[in-house]
Amino acid sequence: QVQLVESGGGLVQPEGSLRLSCAASRSIVSIGDMGWFRQAPGKERELVASISTLGRTNYADSVKGRFTISRDNAKNTVSLEMNKLKPEDTAVYYCNGLVTTTWGAKYDRWGQGTQVTVSS
Repeated sequence: QVQLVESGGGLVQPEGSLRLSCAASRSIVSIGDMGWFRQAPGKERELVASISTLGRTNYADSVKGRFTISRDNAKNTVSLEMNKLKPEDTAVYYCNGLVTTTWGAKYDRWGQGTQVTVSS
């Protein structure tokens, strides 16, 4: 199938760290611009960080200096390194972006979402 698969979510204490990963299925030969989004209870989904095909990055003000987005084009993966986590970072995190298949089609795809809970 043409899909993005996320992993790495879990429970972590404040000031702790967590690394999220997003991997493309085997039918995907390359990934384009990608981003990580999150949605907390009672709030709208928001863009946390984005990274272009060539590695240019942007971050939400709330995570600047604490989160780092990266990509590995050879492996078609995108990661989000989260440091100095705060309770307000608690949310479901989603990977999203444009992917190209082995047969030349392009799709916008979302990962299934992974829960990140920051609590003492």
